[in-house]
Amino acid sequence: MTSPARPRRRMTGIGRVLVVVYGIMALAATGRSFVQIVERYEEAPLAYALSALSALVYIVATLALVFAGSRGWYLVAWIAIVFELVGVLVVGALSLALPELFAHPSVWSWFGLGYVFVPLVLPFFGLWWLMTHRPAERETALESAVVAS
Repeated sequence: MTSPARPRRRMTGIGRVLVVVYGIMALAATGRSFVQIVERYEEAPLAYALSALSALVYIVATLALVFAGSRGWYLVAWIAIVFELVGVLVVGALSLALPELFAHPSVWSWFGLGYVFVPLVLPFFGLWWLMTHRPAERETALESAVVAS
């Protein structure tokens, strides 16, 4: 008789690197937004609020990628990374079209220029990884059975 509590597959290779980079971005964006909001929020509330939003998105994406083996976290990872991509594209375009709104940069302004464009490239790698590492149907069915019992 096989046990329903099989050991989970460990993340390896590019997935592990992706999680580390997302974790670094989460720490960097959190630190940046915290300092910006505490010290100078009144100077650029929109840019600094966007930095805080990007920090939250990176934290959620990091956690979701770590736990993406389950169907629920996999969906959360998709939502977070698509939101990140849309955010960096919209904020990047707005920072070029309306530079007066971004006199003080945010994480996503100028498409992540302050972070060597990592915010622009990272979601594409994240989405690629999610497309090539879907949770196995057997594991999803097993999770559903365990939750139902």
